[in-house]
Amino acid sequence: MTKPLLRALKGDPSAPAPIWLMRQAGRYLPEYREVRAEAGGFLNLCFNPAKATEVTLQPIRRYGFDGSILFSDILIVPHALGQKVAFEAGEGPRLDPIRQRSAIPDFDPAKFDKAAEAVYEAVERIKAALPPEVTFIGFAGAPWTVATYMVEGAGSKDYANAKKWFYSEPEGFQTLIDRITEATIHYLSTQIRSGVEVVQLFDSWAGALSSDDFRRWVIEPNRRIVKALRELHPGVPVICFPRGAGLMYEEFLAIVEPDGVGLDTTVPVEWAARTLQPKACVQGNLDPLALVAGGAALDSAIDRICDALAGKPFIFNLGHGILQETNPEHVSHLVKRVRERTAFGR
Repeated sequence: MTKPLLRALKGDPSAPAPIWLMRQAGRYLPEYREVRAEAGGFLNLCFNPAKATEVTLQPIRRYGFDGSILFSDILIVPHALGQKVAFEAGEGPRLDPIRQRSAIPDFDPAKFDKAAEAVYEAVERIKAALPPEVTFIGFAGAPWTVATYMVEGAGSKDYANAKKWFYSEPEGFQTLIDRITEATIHYLSTQIRSGVEVVQLFDSWAGALSSDDFRRWVIEPNRRIVKALRELHPGVPVICFPRGAGLMYEEFLAIVEPDGVGLDTTVPVEWAARTLQPKACVQGNLDPLALVAGGAALDSAIDRICDALAGKPFIFNLGHGILQETNPEHVSHLVKRVRERTAFGR
């Protein structure tokens, strides 16, 4: 029998609805914190295949999710392209910023794979260890989101340097987007060849752009990646997550044509059921802070999502990543309630 998550992505509703959570392997779990402390830092953990395998499997053992997402980071791509990437404790990522076309790194597949080989080894190990009913999800950052880190040199509130670059020299910025796009196709294709069964593109900062800029820097690169992967790996589903897309979700879905679309917390689920779900599997979109709060507020939020979206192609997830302060018992409750609420479909 086809795995529940794969079935949903191919347009066949599952009852109960499949579940996985963004950042399901992370600091809210005590067992994760122990392994990270042993690894001596976040990147060390990402590049240690045995430890990356262990933390990927931890939430599967604890909760029995239907999907297991590779433990890694979207900044593996700039690292593998040759940009210096580091993670400062309590401050997030730091990169040597790229601000002009001449500084854009070349894409050499052999050098890229050498830099990312620990990730590919982790994929192989995880694939061998996962329960047979669990779908293995690989991922990468979408080009616009990755570009913001490469240009800003860190996280940003306004993406001022990236925007100034594409406003003042759009062709130079296009070169950067094209380079990331090419590398991302290669990276995800290699993840698929190594064992993942689904891939997700995270465009976490898509909502920072105007509609015209969204079309150029979000829709078009995502479209190219989805098209290329579909040609290289027919039948392997792609989920896109253009966080903050708002009214642009409908146009994004029509042009990019992913198998699944991740809904952020702001998307009205009733609208998504009418407008998006007839065209693709929808995934989402519980507020991570509702999961932190627990109790009646959590139950009400779960029920509203399930009432609107279950019984059609649907994957239960969050509207963004799980937060560090989340009580692990709240996650156990979420899994139980979603499965009870969707056991007989809609």
